[in-house]
Amino acid sequence: MNRLDYAYNQGFLPLNRIEMELKGWDSPDFVFVIGDAYVDHPSFGPAIISRMLELNGYKVAMISQPDWKSTDSIDVYGKPRLGFLVCAGNMDSMVNHYSVSKKRRGQDAYTPGGEMGKRPDYATVVYCNLIRRRYKDVPIIIGGIEASLRRLAHYDYWSNRLKHSVLVDSQADILIYGMGEKAIVEVADALNSGIEAKDITFVNGTVYKTKSVEDMKGHITLPSYNELTEDKLNYAKSFKIQYDNTDHITAKVLVEKYNEHQYIVQNPPAAPLTETEMDRVYSLDYTRTYHPSYEAAGGIPAISEIKFSLVSNRGCFGGCSFCALTFHQGRTLQTRSHKSIVEEARKMIWDPEFKGYIHDVGGPTANFRVKACDKQLKHGVCKERQCLFPKPCTNLKVDHSDYLELLRELRELPNVKKVFIRSGIRFDYLMADSDDEFFNELCKHHISGQLKVAPEHISNNVLSKMGKPENSVYRAFVEKYNKINEKFGMKQFLVPYLMSSHPGSTMKDAVKLAEYLRDLGYMPEQVQDFYPTPSTISTCMYYTGVDPRTMEKVYVPISPHEKAMQRALIQYRNPKNYDLVHEALTIAKRTDLIGFDKKCLIRPRKNDKDFRPNKEGTGKNTSSRSKNGDRQMGFDSKNTKKMKKTIRNVHKKKNK
Repeated sequence: MNRLDYAYNQGFLPLNRIEMELKGWDSPDFVFVIGDAYVDHPSFGPAIISRMLELNGYKVAMISQPDWKSTDSIDVYGKPRLGFLVCAGNMDSMVNHYSVSKKRRGQDAYTPGGEMGKRPDYATVVYCNLIRRRYKDVPIIIGGIEASLRRLAHYDYWSNRLKHSVLVDSQADILIYGMGEKAIVEVADALNSGIEAKDITFVNGTVYKTKSVEDMKGHITLPSYNELTEDKLNYAKSFKIQYDNTDHITAKVLVEKYNEHQYIVQNPPAAPLTETEMDRVYSLDYTRTYHPSYEAAGGIPAISEIKFSLVSNRGCFGGCSFCALTFHQGRTLQTRSHKSIVEEARKMIWDPEFKGYIHDVGGPTANFRVKACDKQLKHGVCKERQCLFPKPCTNLKVDHSDYLELLRELRELPNVKKVFIRSGIRFDYLMADSDDEFFNELCKHHISGQLKVAPEHISNNVLSKMGKPENSVYRAFVEKYNKINEKFGMKQFLVPYLMSSHPGSTMKDAVKLAEYLRDLGYMPEQVQDFYPTPSTISTCMYYTGVDPRTMEKVYVPISPHEKAMQRALIQYRNPKNYDLVHEALTIAKRTDLIGFDKKCLIRPRKNDKDFRPNKEGTGKNTSSRSKNGDRQMGFDSKNTKKMKKTIRNVHKKKNK
């Protein structure tokens, strides 16, 4: 059987014209242009959207990673009957391409063989303009994480400026934000009934363009694009309004003006999926793998982590400032039934490649399985407070029993040796549970030697800007985790995720974090420097210098050099970071941490004239820094020979 016949027989949607003809189609209803390789798995947005359309009777053909320099690459199937769908991929194309230091990444996990460079920067805009050059009047609907988080004017870290709504630059007709299952079917049905794209203004979860808002009522007018560019504080105010209108029950229509004849209108979010609707989405006829045409290139690296993982929930009421989930999936939790998840697991465990290990059972936050509170069901999420921050709300329902029961069911399946939890555990939610049954079973059954958690920082000043609990909560969690593991005679460790250079983090805060790691005896191999991605509270702080929730000023580490120093402090033991750590300690006026004492972070270099050893030989750095940054030497020349001799003796002892 050749590759094309195999793809057809296995149930993939067409990836080229020959595969379309094998299905007996003359043309598709929709052509779906995607920046990723075609992976027909429910962890990939395009797979869900295309299968939802198929379920509702529409023919969808895929174009994966087209050559964006040639209109021929977009003309594989000719003009679709209803329109083009465009998605940059599972990640924002700029995050996919560049590290936080704006250096080009070496691998793309969503491309055959991990090859980099198969999609353009700002892929949504580029693909849409490519389509417009070939088809002037065909409807274009955009979606996915890139479009969703750029749906209104937004700060773009890579160009370091405020950019238009992606609808303006892409020339698309409709933008679907959020997860999109409901909205895409409504839009497709409207197009199929003969309604023009410009008149589809009534679908929740969509954004559209209009020339006039004179007849519109009950909307909120945001600062215009010109006002946003004139004053960053206007952007902070606009962002706060947008943040307060992310709930499907309470949100209003938002309007952003670009000129006298162009307005961008955001409808309220689509309602969250019910359990029945979630079950249906995950029961569709996915092949659960990548298209066979990619086999020769080595397959798609991203499949390895998700192939034997299970999604149990969506949405997150955690409310971390640096996370865009509030803008994309929302704060209302959505869950699948046990039956749905177990049925998916039963398909998975008979896969020839399954080795007995379910890699993950979770979602944005693994241990969220119940709605935050009953109030949300009727009144929506609170605008002026979070469920867990700064303290757990008195109305918060803390309950791990349903999640625990699900894990037990999965553990009992044949062929299953272990069920791991690798997506995030919200430790403050876990600590708020008075029943330790889940915590005990987590340690006993669901950790592969180490548990990854995200305290992010230890400075309460920084944590308050992150929307994370005080450090005392994490310390209590660590103590309890160790006691439970000791009770079961298990040697399991914690791997803390830490973030440097988040808004609010001064150099002194960064030094505090380094001291914490010193006392812990741990140096992380990887450090996440704060990455200002579109549509997060933290990115708004980074760009404007104020917290949009309070409009109070926030210290922001912006210069690449300062960010590098804060990052280096977390990995102070790495010899490559010595100069950066030395400079950071000097700036923070913590040169007491340069020396030979066990509390010191780094040792002075052999010929460091700024270092003066004391009687104990521990050392004291006497350098200071003037206003213009020049180093002023606090060095006593009378003791030069004595000091050098002492340093030599110390180094001799050390070398012995």
